[in-house]
Amino acid sequence: MTTHFAFRLSNGIENTKRPPIPQAYKWAESYVATPSRPLLDMSQGVPGVPPPKNVLDALGAAASDPTTCGYVPNAGELPLRRAIMEEMKHQYGSEADLTPEDIAVTAGCNLAFVAVAMTLAGPGDEMILPIPWYFNHEMTLTSLSITPVLLLTRPEDHFLPSPERCEALITSKTKAIVLVTPNNPTGAIYPPSLVQQFAELAQKHSLALVLDETYRNFITTGAPHALFTPTPSWSWRSTLIHLYSFSKAYCIPGHRLGLLCAAPTLIPHLNIALDSLQICAPRTPQRALAPLLPTLRPFVRASADAVAHRHALFRAELPGRWAIGSQGGYYAFVRHPFVGVHADKVCERLAGEMGVVCLPSGFFGPGQRKDEEPERWIRFSVANVSDEKVKLVCGRLQESEQVFGWEVDPL
Repeated sequence: MTTHFAFRLSNGIENTKRPPIPQAYKWAESYVATPSRPLLDMSQGVPGVPPPKNVLDALGAAASDPTTCGYVPNAGELPLRRAIMEEMKHQYGSEADLTPEDIAVTAGCNLAFVAVAMTLAGPGDEMILPIPWYFNHEMTLTSLSITPVLLLTRPEDHFLPSPERCEALITSKTKAIVLVTPNNPTGAIYPPSLVQQFAELAQKHSLALVLDETYRNFITTGAPHALFTPTPSWSWRSTLIHLYSFSKAYCIPGHRLGLLCAAPTLIPHLNIALDSLQICAPRTPQRALAPLLPTLRPFVRASADAVAHRHALFRAELPGRWAIGSQGGYYAFVRHPFVGVHADKVCERLAGEMGVVCLPSGFFGPGQRKDEEPERWIRFSVANVSDEKVKLVCGRLQESEQVFGWEVDPL
């Protein structure tokens, strides 16, 4: 049914693309699943396991406590902010210069980014986003009439962004550089030295470096970076705004809990946006998690090890003509083998005919000119499937090379 409004929508919303994941599920509607050939979903970055029982019990107890029904200050419950500080010191090193006053709790990491964008920039200002982008970041900027300036990342660089190419994009309108590491959608894990280079670049040009580290717990080789450690030439509070989500590591995406970490002098400005957006973050998960975070470290590490194992399995089982460009966090970014065929079409047929749901690179960018080589990259999420399903997916990818009837790359 079509409704004709007697009012006008904002230009920002009208110019913003719709969330793309429903399109992938729409493609899958035509697939006829059977018990022996089920639908295999590697599209959305959701945890594949529930949180531990003690987390569920604590959430239930907190939800039934009348004292959690009231408001809490914008920045969140102090016990949780203290616990977050300790967890960050555990991951970034005991020398990390962090206090509870650096932290504000938000209703998810996406909302944290919205608050940061509202605080830093206005209509006509610019923020630099590496492409492929995390689509909610681009959607936020476009809806706020902030211009996303695209920093191209390349397969030959394993989709790592270049500080030199980034510097060439900076103008008088630039307000921030936005990075996601481990990256969504490419999975690329930015080395600490690269993160440091971007921090120095942002500092040089008096810009904010907005660092979304939703997937930081899935780095098992050491600290993600050393930006929180002060040096004679570096103090993170002048430049860095760190974002984080509890959805992935703690398996509670439906409870909408995230955070931002920034200079205490910036937090009151961010609170203006937060008060407009959320009043306060959900109180039940704040109360539930605060005393549990240190005890959950083994669960978080086991989850990271399980995801790393699945990455290795996916890499080993993937058919030879399908090439991994980058991999890490929840995702693998894979080049399909079909010559001259856009990834959108491949993903549509994979969902509808093979029962494999995954996301084409076109969901993470502005689209292509007609004279460009068709994009051939696809995002697979390895976090929400079992080992058995990883093998089944790879088997169906191999099968698609015969079923689709398209020319394929040579082995």
